[in-house]
Amino acid sequence: MKKRLRTILQYTFFLGLGVFFIWWSIKDLTHDDRSQIRSALKTARYYLIVPVFLILILSHFLRALRWRLLVKSLGYNPSKSNTFFAVMIGYLTNQAIPRLGEILKCTMLARYEKVPVDKLIGTIILERLIDAFTLLAVFGITLVIQPEIYSQLIDTFFHSSKGDEVKKIPAYIIGLTGIGIITIIITVWMVYKKKNFKDLFLAINKILQRIWQGISAIQHLKKRGQFILLTVAIWTLYLAGGYVGFMALQETNQYGIREAFSVLSAGSIGMIITPGGIGAYAYLLQQTMLLYGLNEGIALAFGWILWLAQTAVVLIGGLISFAALPYFNKKKLLNSPL
Repeated sequence: MKKRLRTILQYTFFLGLGVFFIWWSIKDLTHDDRSQIRSALKTARYYLIVPVFLILILSHFLRALRWRLLVKSLGYNPSKSNTFFAVMIGYLTNQAIPRLGEILKCTMLARYEKVPVDKLIGTIILERLIDAFTLLAVFGITLVIQPEIYSQLIDTFFHSSKGDEVKKIPAYIIGLTGIGIITIIITVWMVYKKKNFKDLFLAINKILQRIWQGISAIQHLKKRGQFILLTVAIWTLYLAGGYVGFMALQETNQYGIREAFSVLSAGSIGMIITPGGIGAYAYLLQQTMLLYGLNEGIALAFGWILWLAQTAVVLIGGLISFAALPYFNKKKLLNSPL
């Protein structure tokens, strides 16, 4: 019961955070901004939804192929279709309850491919670590091609709405704040759970062991070059989705690869902050595009268009996968020799 309550509270918090970002992104829109949004949506090139949809579906399929390589390194050989269906089901579930999708996709694949769930969870941890390093690389590339972009973005968040001078926050203040937040979280956990420092170290050690179990899968990975190629291809498709998205609106048609890297960086953070990126994705894209001189309303419309496209892919693909997974496996069993 406590676990269920914690899950409900956790989801409520992150959903509330998403609603907050939605409110924050529209609260200062003027009548002219709203008029420009309506105008932009009327003249939008909606046919570009098709290539964006195909790009995102392909990225999810390549992600399934990459995960399959890790599973195969453990001595199992799941089918491509089952792995893809499981990935899409995981994405769909994450839209409702963060992180539950990772567990469910492991459970679904284990059910139809007879792979132990705990081993699959180890591969998920490894995937997340690799994606984290890849996202850091994206941040690095963005910083190299646009050295001032991050400082400008941070300044934007702390700029007074009245047009006052921007107050820069020293790096050590940010660092100390982060350490303080982590300390508070750990303290609350220890008090609530009635744990001591020994329990804390045991919990940290358990987490590190789980991470190592996932990382160890790569030691047995025979096709490492293919794994790296798939990782690059996945993130290149994410980048391409934003680039094609620029063409959807006349007001964003002039932007290119540099801006697409910024959109990829900000959008990735938005997807992490709230379930399915609701609210946070569009808000961060809005703030990012403001740096390039885009109107506030148009920037928000652009963010919501990209978010809706990605959400549609997950909803459609996930629902189809829920139906297709048992169907295709039933067909396989019927056609198998006695």
